[in-house]
Amino acid sequence: MPELVFFSGTMDCGKSTLALQIEHNRSARGLEGMIFARDDRAGAGKLSSRLGLVTEAIEVADELDFYAHLVDHLSQGGRADYVIVDEAQFLAPEQIDQLARVVDDLGLDVFAFGITTDFRTKLFPGSQRLVELADRIEVLQVEALCWCGARATHNARTVGGHMVVEGAQVVVGDVNQAPDEVGYEVLCRRHHRRRMTAAAAHASALSPDVLPLDGDTVGTLERS
Repeated sequence: MPELVFFSGTMDCGKSTLALQIEHNRSARGLEGMIFARDDRAGAGKLSSRLGLVTEAIEVADELDFYAHLVDHLSQGGRADYVIVDEAQFLAPEQIDQLARVVDDLGLDVFAFGITTDFRTKLFPGSQRLVELADRIEVLQVEALCWCGARATHNARTVGGHMVVEGAQVVVGDVNQAPDEVGYEVLCRRHHRRRMTAAAAHASALSPDVLPLDGDTVGTLERS
């Protein structure tokens, strides 16, 4: 049976690489897919990975109706055996509904790739709808690592190496950006809560095991 599958994980865990691998494996068996992407690091109309692999894709606009697009493509004699959608967290909930309809009414497998939560640890609307509708959710097993070596579970937005928690939910950026640009860094939950990026840790020369103390705690320790 065709499925809507959501492959999720933090940034830097290989989602786009897996999308390209699925495309390679299926096309090598004579199947033809339709690939969609949005705000890819390589530019519009591209699906790329940090390993340097890239392929052509259809850029997803806000007004794109996936179901209508597929129906139009097939009715004009085009072929589509499966659908791949990268950066699915940026899709509107109604576009996720359209992908579910592609599976149910057109009988095509849909593989959606994206991160689940934003830099504030809040669900992206597109990811939330995928969690609600997907036939299967696959958490990628290639673990991204926090600067401290622990498993990274949260995405942090940085400006000048400092973590920020205010701003629009969607701001295009990537890991390893220039220091003065908006960038992203993956952190473990502990260091995300402390807003401790790699740059901040290096600047402060603190051990990852040093706990931050508030004023009440310091007063209590002094009295004891």
